[in-house]
Amino acid sequence: MLRPLSLLALAAPLAHGASIAGSFSDGGDTLVSAMMMFLGNEEKVYILDKAEGNAAQVMGHPAWGSVWDIQTHETEVMDVRTNVFCSSGMHLPNGSFVTFGGNGAVGPGGNLGSQLNPGGYSAAWDSTYQDFDGTRAIRVLNPCRSSDTFSSPNCQWFDDPTVLSMKNSRWYSAAEPTGEGNIVIIGGFVNGGYINRNYPNVDPERQGGAADSTYEYYPPVADAPRTFRFLIQTSGLNAYAHTFLMPSGKMLVQANVSTVLWDHVTNTETPLPDMPGGVVRVYPASGATAMLPLTPANNYTPTVLFCGGSDMPDYAWGNYTYPYINTWEYPASKDCQRLTAEPVDQSAPVYVKDDDMLEGRTMGQFVILPTGKLLIVNGGLNGTAGYSQATLVTPSYDLMPYGESLASGPVLTPAIYDPNAPKGSRWSNKGLGVSTIPRLYHSSAILLPDASVLIAGSNPNVDVNLTTVFPTTYKAEVFYPPYFSAATRPAPVGIPKTLSYGGPSFDITIPATSYSGSANDAADSASVVIHRGGFTTHAMNMGQRLLQLNNTYTVKSDGSIILHVAQVPPNPNLFQPGPAFMFVNINGIPSNGSYLIVGNGKIGTQPVAAASVLPPNVRLASASGSASGTSTTPGGSSDPEKSSSSNLGVIIGCVVGGVALVGVVGAVIGVCLARRRRAAARHGTGAVPPASSYPMTSAEGMSLTGSGAPVMGTRAGMRSSDSSAFMPLQQDNRSQAWNASTTSLNAPYRDDHDAYEPSRPSGTGMSINYDPYATTPMQHETPPPSGLRY
Repeated sequence: MLRPLSLLALAAPLAHGASIAGSFSDGGDTLVSAMMMFLGNEEKVYILDKAEGNAAQVMGHPAWGSVWDIQTHETEVMDVRTNVFCSSGMHLPNGSFVTFGGNGAVGPGGNLGSQLNPGGYSAAWDSTYQDFDGTRAIRVLNPCRSSDTFSSPNCQWFDDPTVLSMKNSRWYSAAEPTGEGNIVIIGGFVNGGYINRNYPNVDPERQGGAADSTYEYYPPVADAPRTFRFLIQTSGLNAYAHTFLMPSGKMLVQANVSTVLWDHVTNTETPLPDMPGGVVRVYPASGATAMLPLTPANNYTPTVLFCGGSDMPDYAWGNYTYPYINTWEYPASKDCQRLTAEPVDQSAPVYVKDDDMLEGRTMGQFVILPTGKLLIVNGGLNGTAGYSQATLVTPSYDLMPYGESLASGPVLTPAIYDPNAPKGSRWSNKGLGVSTIPRLYHSSAILLPDASVLIAGSNPNVDVNLTTVFPTTYKAEVFYPPYFSAATRPAPVGIPKTLSYGGPSFDITIPATSYSGSANDAADSASVVIHRGGFTTHAMNMGQRLLQLNNTYTVKSDGSIILHVAQVPPNPNLFQPGPAFMFVNINGIPSNGSYLIVGNGKIGTQPVAAASVLPPNVRLASASGSASGTSTTPGGSSDPEKSSSSNLGVIIGCVVGGVALVGVVGAVIGVCLARRRRAAARHGTGAVPPASSYPMTSAEGMSLTGSGAPVMGTRAGMRSSDSSAFMPLQQDNRSQAWNASTTSLNAPYRDDHDAYEPSRPSGTGMSINYDPYATTPMQHETPPPSGLRY
């Protein structure tokens, strides 16, 4: 076991007067613990928690949704009606965000809600927390700005499973958008537990009704969910499967120790090599995973990096109830592997050993920086994600050394990975500060428009616990990467509000005041990237990508630089349609990000044109920047408070199924598991001839406005959820709009501490005539004794 850091070290203050570069600063209070987050636009970050006893109230019940203001660091609660616990989420082409599934209704202590579903194994509603069953819920949000009227239904969560829901119950499902902008929702638990299996694993497909090995779509399609055989193969360790859309339109999917290239349209699989060393990367091992930047230099060929997680033996993972070892004593892996699933030379894909991390991490999270480097934050030296009140060898809560946490040794120092550095020197934490807040299970992190990183959450507890070793955490931090040492940031002019797939190029002007030194050198260093932070939860950012647009330049005599920039490569599978931020890097220093929409803002086949053709570079040796000293190179001083704000983006409306989903961005936070004792995841020099801007082979194949709005910010503020505001993608077949599982998320399994567990009953769902939002909840019989709960 790696010895956990002394808890006394957690109180060490940041040295007074230290440079902001590499440091952490106070991010304010998120009001709900940030299990899930997403960046909605230039102004707001949206936060989601599980239904629990947070002190912050909304509409007469504890809040589990909030919105954080980027400028003021102040937070307002938002009303969310269903239990979002461990849901998945993703952006839509118009900039809206959507989340999928969650937990059944719970009350204090994570116990079943007061209004039981038929069969008594899960709940439809709870009278104390006033949360509804979220297992099939689809929630939609149109991110708003301070100039919008937040009381408008268009700025609120749409959360009504009687109108909009999945066909199957899903908890810890994966979500991946296609090149058309619809979303594939993959797998998940039906009911809760530590891992998604009984032991011995005699029913890998269904686990007695507690697992779902199918996939479905949003917007919904007529066909019933289809079985994804890979989920049966990876049974037990396939929660929050790692999914990445490839240029071909197929998906790289990784879970347990297996990997596959999957065509979701034909439902065919191409097996890829197993993960070397038997290291599990998915929840609850929760390794850090990200697609490396897509650039002209790598021919826009996706390579995925997997780091950390756990190589615990299969038996140690235990079952739904808990792990069979004391996980907090088992060191997390420091191993890193790269995989290119669709090599350009059509060679067989293979995992390639990369540099080990500086230390082992479980629940470490990658955030792609605008410079193309990857920041890793959060996590622990030992153990896994999840929480429990016991293990097979520690049978009672009073013997658990870290409360309900199954991890120990919080890693408080971030590290930066440079994918382009020579092998053996890709990792560094030099000059990076140390956080004072442990960030373990249910932590989250996301890039902000000023290129800093918001870090929040941590709550390895079944319900709010402020006094345990690793408590429910509401304090947010902002981390400033090393490029904040520059006193001057690039200030590009002419950032577009939309991008297309191929088509005419556009120009961005870099004023001479944006850099110092040689204009030719600055122009050579320039890169234009689009960045999508994704939906962050469980140490992963679903949908996170960075793509560098090709560019040439013209250096002007006044020192300004005109960047001639190509549109997105003509393949929507490389960067799916939807919201993104554009950054311009000069000498390794990023500008503020500007919000834009990639694609046409609608779900469906995206218009594609020929790749942009760029003019040759034009250099001028006599030109130089006018910023003082070395202000745009790392090493200068910086005051982030003087950074200019990002340009506003346009929110493009999207009409799907005849129903308009007006809006802009969002980002969801998901964090989950309910176990309660538990018992309970860069041009050449000189002129060059014009050429197609992308050296690649083509792959196969309503504005939102507001008026007279009050400014957000007061902590006591709140927004309510109005499900009558609009009815997105309403289904005609009510039986597919609501059919809650009768299996319990809290207490479906019993364990006699003998490493075996019988299959549990699974019901057929509630009546389609039952309205879970009725004024008077339907009554059911008292539930049977619950045994161990999660």
